[in-house]
Amino acid sequence: MSKRRRGAVRKRFEVRMQYTVRTAEPVFDSLEPVIRGLGMSLVELTVFRSRGSARVRAVVYKAGAVGHGDCARVHRAILPRLELAFPREELSVEVSSPGVDRLIKDGAEFIHYRGRGLRCYRTDISDWTGGVLESSDERGIVLRGKDGPMNLGYEVIAKAKLDYSQEV
Repeated sequence: MSKRRRGAVRKRFEVRMQYTVRTAEPVFDSLEPVIRGLGMSLVELTVFRSRGSARVRAVVYKAGAVGHGDCARVHRAILPRLELAFPREELSVEVSSPGVDRLIKDGAEFIHYRGRGLRCYRTDISDWTGGVLESSDERGIVLRGKDGPMNLGYEVIAKAKLDYSQEV
């Protein structure tokens, strides 16, 4: 591997995971109780607005698997609220599951995945560590691996993703 390529790989993993406290977001706050009432949690909500149109993308999660039927139920339940939030705009709504290998974007997202398999790229050892998520808080996570539980602070996690193979 060339020096230039190695440098690019090194820089890619220098970013550290952060735990961001969610601030009040009117659309998120209006949709969250509706989705929770359906037995799921709202992991991520993205709104793109452009020239009289609004595109809303929601990622929902529940223990087990989120199927097409679940996404359709959420879509039908949140659409009226979104139409009220964006009254004179052409509206496009997409609801999806996190997927089996979701890249976790913020430390606050870990709370949804307790009991799920994860892989974390650690900056302290420059390698991946896997296990099942036991708990998470604003300082870090606890993974249960082959050698028992291990505490990982967000400052050593450069990247994290769901990994169902860790659950077996």
